[in-house]
Amino acid sequence: MKSTSYSEKVLDHFRNPRNVGEIENSDGIGKVGNPVCGDLMWIYIKVGKNNNGEEIIDDIKFKTFGCGSAVATSSMITEIAKGMTLNDAYKISRNDVAEELDGLPPIKMHCSNLASDALKAAINNYRKGTKPDIEIITSCQRELRIILGIDEFLGKGVHEEVDDLSIFNNKRVLIENTGNDSLELALELTKYTGRVVVITSGKITPGSPELKKELKHSDVKILYESELLEIKGTDDVEKVVIHDFDEDENYELFVDKVIIL
Repeated sequence: MKSTSYSEKVLDHFRNPRNVGEIENSDGIGKVGNPVCGDLMWIYIKVGKNNNGEEIIDDIKFKTFGCGSAVATSSMITEIAKGMTLNDAYKISRNDVAEELDGLPPIKMHCSNLASDALKAAINNYRKGTKPDIEIITSCQRELRIILGIDEFLGKGVHEEVDDLSIFNNKRVLIENTGNDSLELALELTKYTGRVVVITSGKITPGSPELKKELKHSDVKILYESELLEIKGTDDVEKVVIHDFDEDENYELFVDKVIIL
């Protein structure tokens, strides 16, 4: 969806949310907060086993404080995940949630990102005993501001989805932090190039506790307290303009590829 209108499914899940509430003695809890937009989500899971002995999400509930899209995406992800194996539920992406809702306005895509992160946090809390709280700093930054050059260089060095990682071989890649999916992609790209940069407006390493650890021990470079302002080039991407919040100044960085999921 390219407008600010909502699908009938979004409106239905907002007006009649499924699986609202808490699970007493839950096996896993995930709590995600975004201080930029103010959304907060809790997801509670109860784990059981199917006939094949695989661990499944036997029950799932949520609580959300946020906009209508935040409620709708929380509701939808509980519907998708209920009865799934933990492995399959962990793979649910923000795009999966949006597609099941027949699309979300671009300005609200960050909400589905929060829902998928909250579910992953709940599963991690159950599996590994990690803390359930995750703070997502920049997942809605892109939708609230304009990045010059995205449309001009889309398909010419700017990527909003990635299917073939081999095209990034030995390229200078800049990835905007839009949540765990973008961070997982950054780590995967280190197998193809030694020049992967993640840009985030936060002061700390972004992502879930597991991703933070992986990022700190990886070759991914993180630009903290920064935002992408403009993408420049002639026929293809050649450089970007970045604003450094700490220094309150702009500078240029030469890159070959820009990924904004």
